[in-house]
Amino acid sequence: MTSISGAEMVDWNLAVATATRLVRPGPEVTRDEARAVVAELRGHARTSERHVREFTRMIPEGADVPDTPVLVVDRAGWVKANVAGFRELLMPLLGKMQDRRANAPGGAVLGAFGGKVTGVELGMLLSFLASRVLGQYETFAPASRDLPSSAAGGRLLLVAPNIVHVERELEVAPHDFRLWVCLHEETHRTQFTAVPWLRAHLEGEIQTFLGATEVDPMTVLERIREAAQSFAGARPDAERDDEGRSLVELVQTPEQREILGRLTAVMSLLEGHADFVMDGVGPQVVPSVAEIREKFQQRRASGAGRLDAALRKLLGLDAKLRQYRDGERFVRAVVGQVGMDGFNRVWTSPNTLPTKAEIDRPADWVARVHGKGSEGGGEHRQG
Repeated sequence: MTSISGAEMVDWNLAVATATRLVRPGPEVTRDEARAVVAELRGHARTSERHVREFTRMIPEGADVPDTPVLVVDRAGWVKANVAGFRELLMPLLGKMQDRRANAPGGAVLGAFGGKVTGVELGMLLSFLASRVLGQYETFAPASRDLPSSAAGGRLLLVAPNIVHVERELEVAPHDFRLWVCLHEETHRTQFTAVPWLRAHLEGEIQTFLGATEVDPMTVLERIREAAQSFAGARPDAERDDEGRSLVELVQTPEQREILGRLTAVMSLLEGHADFVMDGVGPQVVPSVAEIREKFQQRRASGAGRLDAALRKLLGLDAKLRQYRDGERFVRAVVGQVGMDGFNRVWTSPNTLPTKAEIDRPADWVARVHGKGSEGGGEHRQG
């Protein structure tokens, strides 16, 4: 694992160890308090499942759908789960790079860094994220002894210390906030269990994206250098046509940017739908939902200081915040025009998913899928 010529180009164990060592400690709780939080989150997850299914009508009553585990984890547990997911998704790309390593120009340069340095870098990134994620539906997670997954893939993670930290920071009712978070995350679980083709579609798009990655080491280094100069302000203003893009976007090829457009549309739909459901169910079951929503939106918008804001921009996390807002606006507009059952036609096939442009113009999606021109929708290709 110590060099580019080794069996692994990323030292995954070192990534876990680095993230676990660097991640900030969670809020102080007693052992009894911790047990109570875990028990309550598990109970809220079960309750949320019923509420979400009734509200979305995505799963007919009595339908047989895959069951996926709900795991309440700490920050280290979240790191381990995500390293396993990264490893699973990146395997084809890393294999491709290893096939090129022997003759690739600049291979010796990257070889000097090796898998251990890459593992440390990945661990540093995960340590930053591990204290910020409240919950996550892991779509591509492989099962392990400590972190089980369903046979079809997938598990729901609820990060207990982060939920407790945020509820204290916002000074909101803990019982209400925990249920509110579970409603959002349970919506994601419902999306993937109710729509059998969604996981394979996303995986296919991601693998196509990774397959288009430029694996020539010097090309990658040059693109990263240009990206770093752009953010450092080294390029003249007239040449900074990449203003506003994240580092992740700047190292992409044109083909990857097209794929990213499709992925952005899907993720906006999934995140916006979860926020819409959370707001729709919330008033009936979460008494203080209005206060929670207002304070949480302010927290999303403000970030946590200048360094945090810079890292968010660099990693593209600001784009994720826009996905919540734009996706929720799309879902709300479509449901307003054609009702919940009409909106649920979005889950029919990949061809009925909204394009990135349709996320901004919901009426165009309604016209394509429900209007007179919808007969041609089956031939539509997102791009």
